[in-house]
Amino acid sequence: MPKNPFTRGHRRALNKRHKIAVAGVATLGAAAVVFSAVPGNAETTTSEAAVSSAPVKYSSEQLKARQADVSEQLAAKALQSKAAAEAKAAKAHAAAKAKAKAAAAAKKKAAHAAAAKKAAQARKAKAASRAAHRAKLKAAVHKSYANNLDGWIKESLDIMKAKGIPGSYNGLHRNIIRESSGNPNAINNWDINAINGIPSKGLLQVIPPTFKAYHVPGTSWNIYDPVANITAAANYAADRYGSMDNVNSAY
Repeated sequence: MPKNPFTRGHRRALNKRHKIAVAGVATLGAAAVVFSAVPGNAETTTSEAAVSSAPVKYSSEQLKARQADVSEQLAAKALQSKAAAEAKAAKAHAAAKAKAKAAAAAKKKAAHAAAAKKAAQARKAKAASRAAHRAKLKAAVHKSYANNLDGWIKESLDIMKAKGIPGSYNGLHRNIIRESSGNPNAINNWDINAINGIPSKGLLQVIPPTFKAYHVPGTSWNIYDPVANITAAANYAADRYGSMDNVNSAY
């Protein structure tokens, strides 16, 4: 059988077409495989996107549950706020109480300090007064006086002034002249006191019990001492008559 000159070329041509066709089929098959694998995931992704973008619908029970949850949260928040406010108020009250307590303590301390200062000033003033009184009395005692009736009266008046005993020069002098004529050693041996065994003695004729009872500290205990006799008699007259100036007769 004679060879066909086109057969080989045709075969070659077919073979080339077939190769192309086979390659195309292979490509289409791979694509189909890939497409068949992708749609599952692609569809899932599309479905999830669609679901997430779609509005969520709740049942009435779910809405009630969410409302209850919100109410509980609001109530809890309100309780927290109330607790915080109460804690703040308690802290402020404690601070105010502490401040008031500190102020009261400071006031009490200041009052004690003021009282102590006042007491110290009173003691100081009293001590100063006593010192002045002693100095005054000392000056009166150590002052130079004449050793006569005038000097005795003047010394007695200085002591009386220091002791707060009233009386004047004229009142003392008048009564001394009437009672003893200015004799410091005078003694009454005839009146009722003498009859009773306690005669009147000295410038102002004082009986011993009266002299002892009204003796002025700082003077002699000798009833015949002129200054001691005058000041004791003036002290007695001040107690009984208000002053020796008020005495105009036997007393």
